[in-house]
Amino acid sequence: MKLFSTYADKIRAAAEALRAGLLVAFPTETVYGLGADCFNPAALARVFEVKGRPRFDPLIVHIAEPDAVDRAADVSLLDSQGRRRLALLIRRFWPGPLTLILPKQDAVPDLASSGLPTIAVRLPAHPVARNLIRLSTGAVAAPSANPFGYLSPTCAEHVRDQLGDRVDYILDGGPCLVGVESTILDLCAGEPRILRPGGVSREELEALIGPVSVSAASGAEASGAPRAPGQLKSHYAPRTALSVHPRDEMIALPCETGEARLFFEAASRDIWLGTLACRSLVPESWTPVLSKRGNLAEAAARLFELLHFLDGLGASRIRAELVPNRGLGPAINDRLIRAAEKDG
Repeated sequence: MKLFSTYADKIRAAAEALRAGLLVAFPTETVYGLGADCFNPAALARVFEVKGRPRFDPLIVHIAEPDAVDRAADVSLLDSQGRRRLALLIRRFWPGPLTLILPKQDAVPDLASSGLPTIAVRLPAHPVARNLIRLSTGAVAAPSANPFGYLSPTCAEHVRDQLGDRVDYILDGGPCLVGVESTILDLCAGEPRILRPGGVSREELEALIGPVSVSAASGAEASGAPRAPGQLKSHYAPRTALSVHPRDEMIALPCETGEARLFFEAASRDIWLGTLACRSLVPESWTPVLSKRGNLAEAAARLFELLHFLDGLGASRIRAELVPNRGLGPAINDRLIRAAEKDG
């Protein structure tokens, strides 16, 4: 085991590892990523191998500075409207939880884009991530640091539990503040289109650049391959069977021994417990809430943390309440619905 005198030394060592073709798990404000040098095909191939990720599912290239977008994307291929939107989005949302689909630079291996002519690019807000990227090659391709299809990691312990020594370095930067993956916005197909809801809401985007459509696809384009990460129908799933329910349905559910519940807010849980007189049958720890007061940002930040916790209880099933479909609500509901598809 290597010993480091300071955390900065550990980041520098991890950056050297990236340049040497090794894999580094690192924190972002959304979830922990499994990083590889964007320009090293062998390292990129190992990311797919370690995660068990199908090679048709593209990666996101992470950069450390707005000007570095040209390392991964050929912005000149956008029309004037696309370049205007890009400039506005970078100024407002980078660094932050927004991934942009842009024309790919030829220097980026096709493995990073799964053969698509476009590439997903984002500038994370976490200082550890940015320092790591800046000290390595300036462009790090990284999906979430978990086995493909399972719950995303929002702390270093989740990475260790799920991937263990298959990762060469794990940088512990504490819990992720946003807690759900970045919003993915396609700027290459006329009207901007959200391919995956995430940490930036549709309302925020439209306030800046005008109308934004939302992809109706559950995963693949006509070619059968997703255009961006996180679009497959079944994804983000715990190993425990999971069902999702609207609020009224969740409150009316009978009390089943061995089942865990995940409520959006304390009011929902209190109504359910009071109506069914289940307090003596269900441990309080088996009925957590995403946000006591119904705050969607807090709910997003706690979503994967609580799903990891519930998945470790040995419950026969997890039943989760869908949240209001506004702000970060669509991102939370998207993760819950895709997680439930594995059981369906």
